[in-house]
Amino acid sequence: MIQTDTPTAGRILIADDNQPNRELLDAYLADEGHEILMAADGEETLRKVREEDPDLVLLDIMMPRLSGYEVCQRIKQDEQTSKTVVLMVTALKEMGDIEKAVAAGADDFLTKPVHRLELLTRVRSLLRVRHLTNERDRLLAYLQEVEQATGNVSAAAAE
Repeated sequence: MIQTDTPTAGRILIADDNQPNRELLDAYLADEGHEILMAADGEETLRKVREEDPDLVLLDIMMPRLSGYEVCQRIKQDEQTSKTVVLMVTALKEMGDIEKAVAAGADDFLTKPVHRLELLTRVRSLLRVRHLTNERDRLLAYLQEVEQATGNVSAAAAE
């Protein structure tokens, strides 16, 4: 079995208008080595996503100013933030709500009440995917640079 040294700690933005909910999620993640950021409404969440570049957003659906659906859709449509992983956390349990979250671009979702083990498992998994995606993008950019440099050398040698 191939083992990777992919880090699982990351910068996580907890976005929920209910302070006890933010504190609970923070407490669940406390021993995992993450940098935790907080936002209390949709507009603050969007601002922090742009300014802080979190690896993962734990996003409540029912928030003031902008709903979690709107926030998720804006995150995913913005080229600067589109690779940010969004885990929707909601008390809504109807299939239509889940479908709306997926349509908005959510990468995954959890229903409240959140169970610690389920949260930690999903956060680790989503962060691992985010880190691997970042590494892939860095490698592709490096390969492109090498190809360009090699092409420039080949063109110069042909002259």
